[in-house]
Amino acid sequence: MLDKVYVVHFSPAGNTRKAALMLAGELAAQVEEYDLTLPLGERRSFAPSDVVIAAGPVYGGRLPGVMAERLSRVQGNGAWFISLAVYGNRAYEDALAELDDRMEQQGFSRLASAALVAQHSIVTQLAAGRPDEQDRREIAEFAGEILHKLKTLAEGNRPEEKATPGNRPYKSWKPMQAVPQIAKDCIRCGLCAQKCPVEAIPAGDPTQTDPSKCILCMRCITICPEKARTLPAPVTEMLSQKLAPFLSVRGKNEWFL
Repeated sequence: MLDKVYVVHFSPAGNTRKAALMLAGELAAQVEEYDLTLPLGERRSFAPSDVVIAAGPVYGGRLPGVMAERLSRVQGNGAWFISLAVYGNRAYEDALAELDDRMEQQGFSRLASAALVAQHSIVTQLAAGRPDEQDRREIAEFAGEILHKLKTLAEGNRPEEKATPGNRPYKSWKPMQAVPQIAKDCIRCGLCAQKCPVEAIPAGDPTQTDPSKCILCMRCITICPEKARTLPAPVTEMLSQKLAPFLSVRGKNEWFL
């Protein structure tokens, strides 16, 4: 195992972070996180000898735009990166290729890439409970291949790499124009406003959500202590119908070295 691995993640609902830390735990004895989820964050520079896991959720087959922007906070200086596009059982499309491109633009060198399945943040019946024990075994296998590649590289050999799938230019995608609705159980604690990745919820009135900013990341719904925030029923029903064909399918974890 490695002595240390770094995890850079954008994980509003927590599922992407869970998958990334599962891989990190198989790779190294020590794990250090750098969270891109909150709007404010210090810039971070890595050393050429570092190994960094970059993990983001898949939104409509793309990397969330806000994560792509916030990756400008990190500078690779030649450090190795492992990209993870974490998807909710449907498809990851261009997200992994986009994440690879952004990391390379920031001065990182690609070591490996993977598309991993985690519970869907909106239709939670989709891939419910994943990553699970079977995922953990597959992720452990992936980690073993990464460690073997690092050893091979240290010996002066450069194995043939397998390119990540995806289109360039990337597919176009825009988030739905919807925002969470507030129930009477809301106690106005302000936690949702404090933790919103895009500052779409005003601190002075957390019962409001700015539709021009909201990216439906589900963070406010996930963390609300009173369960007072939900998506409008028509939105949930529409998505449930759209994704129903994937309920009986176990999405695959795929990796590319």
